Amino acid sequence: MESPSPAQIDFWSGKRLYVLLLAGLLVSAMLSDIAANRWSQPLSCFTLPFVASAGLASALGYWAVPWLRRLKAGQVIREDGPQSHLKKAGTPTMGGIFFVPASLVLGVAWAWMAGIQGLEVTAAALLTAALGFVGWLDDWQVLRKKSNKGLSARVRLAIEFGAGGLFALWLLLTRPDISTLVLPFGLAVPIGILFLFLAVFVVAAESNAVNLTDGMDGLAAGTTAIAFFGLGQIVAPDWPGLTLFCACMSGSCMGFLAHNHHPAKVFMGDTGSLALGGALAAVGLISNSLWVLLMVSGLFLAESLSVIAQVGYYKATKGPDGIGKRLFKMAPIHHHFEQSGWPESRVVATFYGIAIALALLALNLSQFA
Repeated sequence: MESPSPAQIDFWSGKRLYVLLLAGLLVSAMLSDIAANRWSQPLSCFTLPFVASAGLASALGYWAVPWLRRLKAGQVIREDGPQSHLKKAGTPTMGGIFFVPASLVLGVAWAWMAGIQGLEVTAAALLTAALGFVGWLDDWQVLRKKSNKGLSARVRLAIEFGAGGLFALWLLLTRPDISTLVLPFGLAVPIGILFLFLAVFVVAAESNAVNLTDGMDGLAAGTTAIAFFGLGQIVAPDWPGLTLFCACMSGSCMGFLAHNHHPAKVFMGDTGSLALGGALAAVGLISNSLWVLLMVSGLFLAESLSVIAQVGYYKATKGPDGIGKRLFKMAPIHHHFEQSGWPESRVVATFYGIAIALALLALNLSQFA
């Protein structure tokens, strides 16, 4: 594959992608509010919390990024990753500590001020904060040890399962109907107590899937902003409070992206990625829209499956020398394209396009639910 020319690299610049995505989401938010006649009640609009959260997260970044740099909270780059990423070593990480709390506080406050499903939004925020805390512990261990080894997988999963289990138990006790899964085309499947296990799996799977996606400048922030935007539009008719929460989460991701687009000045770390996955899971579970969550999170699912497939194929093809073959040049799959010669921002732009297509597909299919 030929190396991209300087002109091609400039076309896929991180700043240009950020401006295009921000403009696209902002225009879409305003049009959705007009279509749903939400401007008559400003506190119920999607646009206003989106803009407020984006502005707050972006403003906080100008204080938090230098602060993280002074704390020497620099990213430790794994040695088996792309060699081009070694130059990113030392870039401040753990950025989730400023943009996630901003979105949670604003989202909860906005829902209560609007008088719309404040309890449900508070529950979603608590689960998000719990997953963010797990991520912070992991980030702190990495920074303290100056290695890629943070919390052990067993401890991390135990906390994720515990938080997901408590959240699922609250849902099941307060809303017995939640044990019947709602599917497209009017289908419904009662699963009873199995809902607890499904919910725990969704929380852990979603948070870790977003975590795997966070491997390039602007990739996780932009795709989760799109996912929250799409999910918020779909649940709006029945769950306007969760729509406000999604607006704040999407806007906050865009505010963080102002500092995280290529070349990134800060990384979100596990503090941010685990929290974002937890927030998506919370909205999907509360609204009983797991099939919608699966669709808008299809990109994160593909990232997870690429890692599983890579490991499985390597083990299955091991020869007498103990060395197996690789299905991809590198996993998660975004690194495969990077190793194939794509500029980092071109990979990110392509994945943005896929995330937008999945959100639009889910929005169209939701009309048949």
